[in-house]
Amino acid sequence: MRSTFHGIEVSKRGLFAQQSALNTTGHNISNANTEGYTRQRANMQATMGLPYPGMFASIEPGLLGTGVNVTSLQRIREEFLDVQFRTENKHYGYWEARRDGLQKIEVIMNEPSETGLQKVMDELWKSWQDLSQNPESLSSRAVVRQRAIALAETFSALTTSLNELQRDLDNVVQTKVLDINSMAKQISNLNQQIGDLVPHGYRPNDLYDQRDLLLDKLSKMAEIKVTPGENGMVNVTIDGQPLVNGREQVTMAAVKNEVTGFYDITLGEEPFTPRSGSLLGTFEARGIATVGADGSVIKTGPVPDMIKRLDTLATTLAAEVNKLHSTGMNLNDIEKRKTDPTAPLEGLPFFVDANDPAGKAPPTSAASMKVNPAILTSLNAIAAAKPEKNDTGEGTSFYGDGRNALDIAAIKFDMLALVIDGTGKQEMSTLDDFYRYSIAQLGVDSQEAQRMEKNSEILTGQVDTQRQSVSGVSLDEEMSELVKYQHAYNASARVMTSMDEVLDKIINGMGRVGL
Repeated sequence: MRSTFHGIEVSKRGLFAQQSALNTTGHNISNANTEGYTRQRANMQATMGLPYPGMFASIEPGLLGTGVNVTSLQRIREEFLDVQFRTENKHYGYWEARRDGLQKIEVIMNEPSETGLQKVMDELWKSWQDLSQNPESLSSRAVVRQRAIALAETFSALTTSLNELQRDLDNVVQTKVLDINSMAKQISNLNQQIGDLVPHGYRPNDLYDQRDLLLDKLSKMAEIKVTPGENGMVNVTIDGQPLVNGREQVTMAAVKNEVTGFYDITLGEEPFTPRSGSLLGTFEARGIATVGADGSVIKTGPVPDMIKRLDTLATTLAAEVNKLHSTGMNLNDIEKRKTDPTAPLEGLPFFVDANDPAGKAPPTSAASMKVNPAILTSLNAIAAAKPEKNDTGEGTSFYGDGRNALDIAAIKFDMLALVIDGTGKQEMSTLDDFYRYSIAQLGVDSQEAQRMEKNSEILTGQVDTQRQSVSGVSLDEEMSELVKYQHAYNASARVMTSMDEVLDKIINGMGRVGL
């Protein structure tokens, strides 16, 4: 038999259930702009009817309903879309980091432009051409010297900027490792909180959202795999190696390698090499260093490759100019051989290594290239002339002879064998074509990285849009839900008022006939 207050109990349950649904809807609306928030839904279920079926229960037809309860507050989220998003996100992170590194190199090289290395080389060859027409002109000689200084300074500035970019990218690797550690620590802390709540019957949906947001951010840095653990916790691997095991975090560290000069990464004190994500993109842009059997360090990647090509260009150009300049005759040589055809030539190299105290060794890199101090001291030291050989192998020249300057200017068109430092790779090319190819290859790589980044961004965005269509908060939808639950709440309140009136009539009105 039902209770006298059965109707009030049913109404009370209805009020509580609709109030819980209203609170959930309000929570959704409040977090409509919260990053990583997943909308929630109050799942309702009718409570057990009366009488409860059993051997001694009443056999009157039908069950009397007892109202409704909220059985769970469910997160509306599709796990498959999470996995798909994180898979695409690692590709997006990789191409974004690679594009960023290549674009920074393009900014440094600044080609084509009126201030780039190509323009400076062109001006140098032109100054030698002009000097060949007027070899005694101090102004023409001053232009040659100034163009050569500008070339050496440009080589040095480009190499310095690329080395600084390499150091910056190396520091970015360290920063990303710190970020991964921080996120792993937060995930393990959230695991601990969730693991403490779930066994007691709670559903910590907001903690799940925070953890999923961290996993999404982590997936951009490297490939991650998330597997469920006990009591709502998860285990996370990064590029196949454990990072988070339930409540425990495996520490990642960036350790400076004294041999290569780069940061190496360890995970749990074991070597770790990234295979995907923005961490790999930064690794490659900075350069990947390997130590050979002989102890030599070989660095490969966009930045070290460009440094190598600049070194090859600078040392080859210096060698070719020095070869002709050291066999030519400057104004001092011409004056000496007027009286003594056997007088030794000064034989000065035009470009020298800045690190050589004697100032005679050829430059060993683009950064160490500079004009011979003797030429900086005296314009007469520029050898624009060629000796006229006689029977004894000696010879004199004359004022107005600019044949050596003309030969140096013609180096621009010579086919040369340029050997890339550290690789042994040889390229047959003119100096200008070698540099143009280097810039063209950089442009092609950068364009490809931009294209792939755009494609990855579109794919990641499409998956995220699908995810948001399932998990995101729609204010229009929530407002309609709000109206629905509000009306249901009002109706339950009206039922309770009606039952109160009925009971009042029974309690206070019955048995009072005739009074």
